[in-house]
Amino acid sequence: MKYLFLSFVFGLFCIQVTAQKAIVKTSFEVNGNCNMCRKTIEKAAKINGVASAKWHVNNHILELVYDSTLVSLDKIQLRIAAAGYDTPAYRANDETYAKLHACCQYDRKK
Repeated sequence: MKYLFLSFVFGLFCIQVTAQKAIVKTSFEVNGNCNMCRKTIEKAAKINGVASAKWHVNNHILELVYDSTLVSLDKIQLRIAAAGYDTPAYRANDETYAKLHACCQYDRKK
């Protein structure tokens, strides 16, 4: 019984060690114009696994902190593009971009 208990404790320890988070801090440009853009971009980025998402109106930089074992940067950028905002990896659908509020329609790169 004693060995069974020790095996159980050791097994829990191994699971805990392998389930460690891989926290990543990164930033990239997401074009937009205003605080309405900020709210939309941050909301799109804040999915399961994202600890924080802060978009800066003045320089258009999105700062992210996320757990790479739960979500990929690719998935986060795809969600932002689905909300109408171009990212380094994805261009937003033209129809989705056109549905953005007039003040949110930024000059898009070709």
